[in-house]
This record gives sequence, C-alpha cells and structure tokens, in this order.
Amino acid sequence: MRIVTEIRYVRGDATSPQAKGPKVIAHVCNDRGGWGKGFVVAVSRRWPDPEKAYRRWHRERAGNDFGLGAVQLVQVRADTWVANMIGQHGTRSGRSSGPPIRYEALDECLRRLAEPAAALGASVHMPRIGCGLAGGRWERVEPLIDTRLVAAGVPVTVYDHGDFR
Repeated sequence: MRIVTEIRYVRGDATSPQAKGPKVIAHVCNDRGGWGKGFVVAVSRRWPDPEKAYRRWHRERAGNDFGLGAVQLVQVRADTWVANMIGQHGTRSGRSSGPPIRYEALDECLRRLAEPAAALGASVHMPRIGCGLAGGRWERVEPLIDTRLVAAGVPVTVYDHGDFR
C-alpha cells in the first residue's frame, strides 16, 4: 500500500492529469440530469463518453443507482477513467434554496470512489470539486477528500487554473 499524506495542489487542467499510471478524473454532477456548465464542458470537449454515460444513467434511473451519493466510472482511455459523482442537488438556476452542493452525498461519493481507485492502483485528479457551480466551500470539501481518499492511500491531485491556497 502506498503511503499518501496529503493532497497535492498544482496549476493546470484536471482533464490532462499530470501523473503516470492509472488515473481517475473526479467531478461533481447534479441529480437532475443537467450537463452543460462548469467543469463538465471541459470533460465533454476532451471525451464524449462521460456525458453520454451520465445522460443514459439519468434517463434509466428507475432501474439503476442514479441519485445523490452515487458514482459512475467511465473509461475514456486505456489508463484513464472519469468519475461522475452525484453530489449536487439541482442547479443554481433551479428552485432549491442555498447552494446545490450536498456534502453528505459528496462524502458518500468519495467513499464509493476509494475502493475502485485503489483496486486500479489509480491516482485521483480533480478541480476543487463542489466549489464552482455547486456553491460549496473548499474548507468543507478538503477534509472529505482527506478522510475518504488520502487516508485510504489514494494519491489525490487538485488542479487550479490560477493562483491557489
């Protein structure tokens, strides 16, 4: 087992992970089937399959696990997967009050992601998940990543486009 002690922060694009070996790109999706704003635009520009899989997962939700806390892994290259994580209830343009992020659901997503990431021997790469359109606060998200992924020995890299920390 690898010893991982902290999240690595870098400047760059999370859809172009800076690592060797298997990689999982994790991001937050909403539970309403919407895809088209935020980080998902960059994902779709690079690979069409995660969006197609997410839309099919939502469309067929009566017969699957689609919902808050669920994770869908979509292989996009021989060594790369995208994790569609349902950690957001609705969207900012929706009728719900408060930010759409659901920290409990995100925690469950990260818990569910840890096992397959470790089994693949993969590192996990992400933007500051849940903190863009979902309206979350990084000081609440970061400890979830530490508890669920880093503590499980999964290397995590967080990508920022500009200055960070």
